[in-house]
Amino acid sequence: MKILLIFTFVCLLLSLFFDRKKTFSGIKRGFLMFLKIFPSFLNVIILISIFLTLVPYDKMVKLLGKSSGVMGITIASVLGSISLIPGFIAYPLASILIKYGVSYRIIAVFITTLLMVGILTLPIEIKFFGVKVSVLRNCLSFIGAIIIGLIIGVFL
Repeated sequence: MKILLIFTFVCLLLSLFFDRKKTFSGIKRGFLMFLKIFPSFLNVIILISIFLTLVPYDKMVKLLGKSSGVMGITIASVLGSISLIPGFIAYPLASILIKYGVSYRIIAVFITTLLMVGILTLPIEIKFFGVKVSVLRNCLSFIGAIIIGLIIGVFL
């Protein structure tokens, strides 16, 4: 993260050196874009927080255990699709779930849908990419996540 911040700062300095007017214009446009996205992003964070508060870990583990079969895959795919958890939280969560007995197949489906499918972020995505592209991308990602989970289940 520090390297990315340093790189960004260096690029900003170079941009200021070459054209101050364009640099400040770009910063202003970026800030205005952020202000446009922020209310939607805040709503998504609030919905996710409520969801994660209502579903305790022990219930999640019970529903996603090794003997849950197709139902476990279905639940994992739905939970992953409606959750918005960053990767740096999702992977330790997956480790905890594996320790509690959740199969790798179900973890693979959960993590893949979590990172690739965004039901709660769909309205934001539609604003930028349109309905057709957003729905198609999410559907293909959902199908891909199921396939990945089934393949992982064969090997692990």
